[in-house]
Amino acid sequence: MANLTKLEFVALDISGKNYLSWVLDAEIHLDAMGLGDTIKENNKASNQENVKAMIFLRHHLDEDLKIEYLTIKDPLVLWKNLKERYDHLKMVFLPKARYEWINLRLQDFKSVMKYNSEMFRITSILTLCGEKISDSDKLEKTFSTFHASNVLLQQQYREKGFTKYCDLISHLLVAEQNNDLLMKNHENRPTGAAPLPEVNEVYAHYSRRGKGRGPGRGRDNSRGRGRDNGQRRNYFPGVNHSSKKNHHQKGKKKDDRHEVPEARGSENKCYRCGGIGHWAHFFEHPERKIDHLIGDGSVVRDD
Repeated sequence: MANLTKLEFVALDISGKNYLSWVLDAEIHLDAMGLGDTIKENNKASNQENVKAMIFLRHHLDEDLKIEYLTIKDPLVLWKNLKERYDHLKMVFLPKARYEWINLRLQDFKSVMKYNSEMFRITSILTLCGEKISDSDKLEKTFSTFHASNVLLQQQYREKGFTKYCDLISHLLVAEQNNDLLMKNHENRPTGAAPLPEVNEVYAHYSRRGKGRGPGRGRDNSRGRGRDNGQRRNYFPGVNHSSKKNHHQKGKKKDDRHEVPEARGSENKCYRCGGIGHWAHFFEHPERKIDHLIGDGSVVRDD
């Protein structure tokens, strides 16, 4: 059955894998509650204090451990029994922590933050196992594990004379952030690259509007509304089609017929009979038939 009230920290697992951190958390919380003397030898704690301490300790035990120590009512006795059962695990964790400390290298981490986190994890385990790691040890570990390409930088940091590991890490974190910013600026605009031109706000606005139109709606788009779509004029080479444009420029109506030029002596051949002396004129209105005009002025309908 799970605990009904919220735990102050992770309960002690029956395997004892979190025993080192559990002991530290239990001592800190008991001291904060004024019950730290209940787990010390020859204490003078009252019965009420022992009961409160016992409730707190049992509340942070695995359910199976609670059953195993069900008959114990003194917090000091419970504390000693747990220490005898799991204290030997320090000898299990210590060799692994030593190995990790020996192989800890700054050059193996992608960021200073990750290296710093691993440094504190390893040194905390060593401290709980009875081996204290000083600031000088941490500084030497960091200096000696710089990447080979940063030998000069490592010497510069050594000359600064750091005495605290936290001061060195602060400088390394600031330098790392500055380097990341420089690399981002360089990637956005490499050396020698010209700056991007500024875009006029009004031009950009109308450009976006023009791009949003569908096909066939623009004036210059080849997909117009007319039936022949301007293709009929390409079928008859030699015919001047600028008359329609000139008529529109002069303000004439669309239904007006094109004027027949007085060019009866033209050397252009008729497209119907191939004769010279008369020529053909074509109306481009989609509702009209094409007329064949002869040189004498008569018109032949192409029905």
